[in-house]
Amino acid sequence: MNHKVAFSFADGKTLFFPVQGNEILLDAALRNGINIPLDCREGVCGTCMGRCESGRYAMDYVDEEALSAKDLEQRKMLTCQTRVQSDASFYFDFDSALCGGSKTVQERGIVTRVEQVSPTTAILHLDAGVDGQKLDFLPGQYARLQVPGTDSRRSYSFANRPNAENQLQFLIRLLPDGVMSNYIRERCKVGDEIRFEAPLGAFYMRHIEKPLLLVAGGTGLSAFLGMLDEIAEGGGCGQPVHLYYGVRQVADLCELERIQDYAERIPGFSFTPVISDEGQDWGGKRGYVPEHFDAAALRETPFDMYLCGPPPMVESVKTWLTENALDNGHLYFEKFTESNT
Repeated sequence: MNHKVAFSFADGKTLFFPVQGNEILLDAALRNGINIPLDCREGVCGTCMGRCESGRYAMDYVDEEALSAKDLEQRKMLTCQTRVQSDASFYFDFDSALCGGSKTVQERGIVTRVEQVSPTTAILHLDAGVDGQKLDFLPGQYARLQVPGTDSRRSYSFANRPNAENQLQFLIRLLPDGVMSNYIRERCKVGDEIRFEAPLGAFYMRHIEKPLLLVAGGTGLSAFLGMLDEIAEGGGCGQPVHLYYGVRQVADLCELERIQDYAERIPGFSFTPVISDEGQDWGGKRGYVPEHFDAAALRETPFDMYLCGPPPMVESVKTWLTENALDNGHLYFEKFTESNT
């Protein structure tokens, strides 16, 4: 049986390739033109070390000088000794350029629909199946879209899971005057071709073994829609999943019906929207998202927190975790800054 494997690197690039049944992972990578740095190929030097972030695997041999017991507990592995037993993803703490993987894949999609989901937000729907090749990405990653008729490019997280039909969604903040915003409002029409680079980013869903806290600020929700699509498609993940969604105004909230659908499809799913503008008519949570975390509950159980939003929000959450001495959680985050043009 063949398995699909993703290698992600410190520069945010991800490479996908097939691995044959019982094949050594390093051999499969080299066969597909991914030249992972190596020296001994005997499980001794540790040069080809990575970390398995999703999937099952086994190693033929590991020298204790190459990987300690703690390393093994953290799912670190040696590519030269690893055989995957399922689809899997691995992370390497160096740039993809070191293994010949620095080339960005150029894709194109056709606009099939633009859906305005709030006064300030639209979802751009693209059909990326025009070239007949499935686009692989990890839920949470992003693409750089070229605005038609310009040389400008803007980055947006995929708002859906990978699918055989290559139907893509991107959640886009509509700025008062921005090159992508103006295109969406004024010129975008069904049939337009949009070129983009993908997949990009080191923010993606890892193997789920602990309760999940997903914290979205504004259109940072997009990355979590892709993650939640993936979890829902699998019928859940065996862990509680709590989505916090912070926006300034009630009108900025979007995709609430879709989020409600997750509550029906994902066992243990809960949702907390938070509005920061005090002048809003709103009966739910107010203020800033960290004010509504339960520090006592988080101390009791290790957790994974994924955070995607503007820099001030990311920093406020990191500060809250430090002030509450919560060191039993693992934080994955991505900051984004909206372009002013």
